[in-house]
Amino acid sequence: MVNLYKLAKPAIFQIDPERAHRLTIKALQTGLSFPNTAPKDPRLEQNLWGLKIKNPLGLAAGFDKNAQVPNELIKLGFGFVEVGTLTPKPQTGNPKPRLFRLPSDHGIINRMGFNNEGQDAALLRLQDRKMQGVIGVNIGANKDSQNRIQDYVEGFKTFQGVADYFTINISSPNTPGLRDLQNPDSLDELLKTIMHTRTKIVDHGGRCRPIFVKIAPDIEDQNLEAVLYKLLDHKVDAVIISNTTLSRTGLKDKGSAHEAGGLSGRPLFTRSTRMLARAHIITEGALPIIGAGGIECTNTAWMKLEAGANLIQLYSCLIYQGPSLVSKILKGLSEKLDKEDIHSLASIRGRTAEKWANLKL
Repeated sequence: MVNLYKLAKPAIFQIDPERAHRLTIKALQTGLSFPNTAPKDPRLEQNLWGLKIKNPLGLAAGFDKNAQVPNELIKLGFGFVEVGTLTPKPQTGNPKPRLFRLPSDHGIINRMGFNNEGQDAALLRLQDRKMQGVIGVNIGANKDSQNRIQDYVEGFKTFQGVADYFTINISSPNTPGLRDLQNPDSLDELLKTIMHTRTKIVDHGGRCRPIFVKIAPDIEDQNLEAVLYKLLDHKVDAVIISNTTLSRTGLKDKGSAHEAGGLSGRPLFTRSTRMLARAHIITEGALPIIGAGGIECTNTAWMKLEAGANLIQLYSCLIYQGPSLVSKILKGLSEKLDKEDIHSLASIRGRTAEKWANLKL
């Protein structure tokens, strides 16, 4: 089969990356289709948090910020799609340019700053949507917020009726001071408020929506344990490891490597997978983990699962490989299960965690 994205990629890479992204969203809205060619494999299915997830590969937040094309993305083959980050009020984000390709590294640097149309606009789209697949909503705080914790509460309340799960994004490096919410005391206050809100909603007959927390890969080793114990103490349903990194270690591309912002894609893989493995060991597998950062092929997806992930997410590598990557990874996972005569992905979870956790960065 001809890889149309491969043919179009040189032209796409001549376009400003943010404009190219907008054009991609518009193309999906007008019916551009890249069908999922991976055969259905029940061994890839998982039932977590009361959700039937058809495969472990999800789309990370950042691609469909405004919930414009969630169904179209599910059709690509993703087991789940995360929209957002969405803030209570619309905001333009940081000044442009703010999105940079690093082709030599298959990396991306962004300093978008939670640019989005606001929660009300996204809510209308999700309410009009015919339910297809598992859709999570990633929520954040406005840059000028006077009460960031209340911003998260508002987001949780707003999307209660349409979200299959929520991700609390406290790890973007592009909103000044946001990562301070990862400090144990601040995290304790945030989670106490969010969980109390969920309890009240459930007590009034609402559904108990799973809550995930997305953390940064730059948390120091000695502080990770305290963060994870807070998540366990508050019975958070999962942790996403990880968001983008501020590190620039090992980059080859000198053109944009100096740009401020979070780095994602291939250069993030080792740092995020090491943290994932350490989290699996620290929590003794009790806290479900969604592994994100640098997944670009079947082998990197498999390594995340072996390191301790229950589910995985990608985004940046789509920019370099196109939508056919989804089917390629899913086919590859099935082939690996065949080769090892394994009947469930749960069988491989964490089996290389010690090796990854002891890796020196």
